[in-house]
Order: sequence, then C-alpha cells, then structure tokens
Amino acid sequence: MPRAESTVMDNSCQALCRTIVTQNGLEPENVDISQSVLYTSIMGLLLVTDNERELQLGNGQVGLRNVGNTCFLNAIVQCLSHTRSLRNYCLMRTYLQDKHSKQEPVLMNEFSKVLAGLWECNGGETTVNPGKFYHVFKDSVPHFSGYSQQDAQEFLRYLLDRLHTEINRRPSKRPAVMEIKQPTYTRFSKISEEAFAMWQRHLDRDDSKIVDLFSGQLRSSLHCSVCSHYSNTFDVFCDLSLPIPKKSDYGRTVTLRECLDLFSHEEKLDKENSPMCERCNRRTQSTKRLTIQRFPRILVMHLNRFTMSRYSISKSTVPVSFPLNGLDLGPFGPVDCGPVLYDLYAVCNHSGTVNMGHYTAACREEEGWCYYNDSCVGEITEEKLQSNQAYVLFYELKSFNITRN
Repeated sequence: MPRAESTVMDNSCQALCRTIVTQNGLEPENVDISQSVLYTSIMGLLLVTDNERELQLGNGQVGLRNVGNTCFLNAIVQCLSHTRSLRNYCLMRTYLQDKHSKQEPVLMNEFSKVLAGLWECNGGETTVNPGKFYHVFKDSVPHFSGYSQQDAQEFLRYLLDRLHTEINRRPSKRPAVMEIKQPTYTRFSKISEEAFAMWQRHLDRDDSKIVDLFSGQLRSSLHCSVCSHYSNTFDVFCDLSLPIPKKSDYGRTVTLRECLDLFSHEEKLDKENSPMCERCNRRTQSTKRLTIQRFPRILVMHLNRFTMSRYSISKSTVPVSFPLNGLDLGPFGPVDCGPVLYDLYAVCNHSGTVNMGHYTAACREEEGWCYYNDSCVGEITEEKLQSNQAYVLFYELKSFNITRN
C-alpha cells in the first residue's frame, strides 16, 4: 500500500474511532486512539478489505540500471521479482502488519519500491534505478561495499536473510530454552515426528514470508559401520548448492538429475572425519547421506561452478541441462513420499571468467521467456535457456496440496 493511501486509511480509522468514543460519552482528547483495541480492530478490517483488491500490474518487462558493477544484484532482483507470492506480498505491503518488530523495515521498503517500479501498470519508466535499495543493503552488509565483483548466490542469501530479519513474526529476543536430546536407536523410529518437532522449534524463532516460501529442511542420516546405528540431524536451508560432476568427455552435457544424485549420494567417512556414534560413544567409520525432509514452495538450486583451491578460483563451464516443467524431487525426499513436482520460472546466468564475469537473468512470462541484461530486456527461446552459463535456478512447487512432512 503506498504511503499516501496508508495515511488516508489511518486518518479515516482514527476519525471513526473518535466518533464512536464521543457517542459513548468519553472524552476523545483523553484517549490515545492509535493504541486502542478499537483502533486495532477497525484498522485490521480496513487492511483486509484493502488487500483483497486485485493488484493492477504491468507486464514486468522492465530493466534495472547498473549503478556500478551491480549486474549480480540486477539479475537476482529480476528473479525475485518474478517470484509471484513474494512480489504480491511486497506490493501490498502486507509485511507491515506481519512483522513483530516496531522498527521500520528500511530494506524491505526499498526492495518493495524497486518491485513497484518494475511492475508499474501505467507504462512508467523503462528502466528502474535500484541505487537507493543497494545503498541501504550495503549499510546492512558492508561486505558488499565498493565496486568489486560480487557473487549473485551470496548476495541472494544475504538479501533473504536481512529481509527475513526485518519482517520476522517472532520477537528478536527470546528466553533461553533448555534442549534435551533424546537418543534414537532405530532407523525409522518416528523420523517424521522428530523432523516436525525440529521444524516447529525453528518457527518459534524464525517465521516470516521468506521462511514460508524459501525454507526447506534437510535430513542428514549417519550410519555407523560398527553397530549399525542410524542417527539423524535436521537443518533448515534456503537453497541447495549442487556439485557439478566432472566429465571426461569434453563437451558432454550433465543433467540436473546427475547433480542431485551427486549431492545426495552416500558418502563414506573415516574415523578422523566421522562424528561420535551415539551408541558406540566413539568415532567409527560411517556413511552419511543427505535427503530433503521438507520441500520448500520456492526451490532455489545453485550450480556450484566456482571451486576454490589454495591459490586460485576456477570456474566450471560444463553445460547442465534442466527440465523447464515437472522436475520430480520425490526420489530425493522421505521414503514413499511420492512425486514432488516443480516448474522452472527463473534462471540467473553467469558468463565470462572468474575475474571478468557478468550476470543476467531469464524469467518466465505469460507468453514465453524474457532475457534481462541490466537495463536491456528482450525475448529468449526455451532452447537458449540451456547453456553452460546457468548458475542459479528458481523452481516453484507445482502443487501445494502435497503433504510436506
């Protein structure tokens, strides 16, 4: 909701409250209307009515100005701009009622302004300047100051984290809770219940629209080779960083399924690298495997093209093919979870080398795909989406009716 409309609604609400207070024989000048239960109730009804109005949107095919080596920012913002649930949430400014903190969500406000410019329905500017948004972001994350090249996936992680912090539905200060860890000595003993309890514990601390959309849960299963004990740990994730298999055949294309297989394959751990076995109470040889316990609504997959060695960073240019529709992640989830289908809606690309690179984005529109290269916007065919430049993939859950235990 624009600031002007919010002010009008606030004034109308306070006027109505004062009329009701006066009619009931109270002195309105002695009452802090803005802090009253009456004000809160009426304002809530007005906001619900206002949010039910259909958003008037343009086609979203608007570029972003490069304000100093900010192609990484422009590409990621275009991908997030095409995350419909997040876009609508920002444009309606619903976060102002959602958040627990009384502090102004400065970064979220600026991010929402950028999205509003990109989706202006009256045919406004053909290019939006994200300079103010980037300035506020750098104040929050000084690591991104200056004009050096930055990593798009790293920027995405920091941005989602800072947005979540501002609009968290939970208080920032919480009483300490004593955690009691109970051993689990059987492989399939209430794994889903344990995972759900850990997820609820996470939501007690961190609960926002960012969590609603982007957060999932990984299960790490450790199998002791001595006593055959299985132990499980559960971690929250906002993206999956997938390794790219090394192919001996030059030019051979790798599939996204192969990347996922490598990510979730069973890894053998020797005694030195293995954690303590809960049953043996000592380090033993073991195996470790990752699976997705809880699937997010928006699945972000990062193709790990950059490898750091002791003295340098290298980039993999292996082409990775990925499905545009019906990506099934069921085989990487809990046992017998059934098909879990995702559709691709945005891709962040990286071209060039480690030191001389450039980021662009491709996003799904109603009538095809569009290519976003800073301020330039054009059409792109589905065939050209598949390249060795694909870096971050954005998938949306095809059906929200599945059980995400």
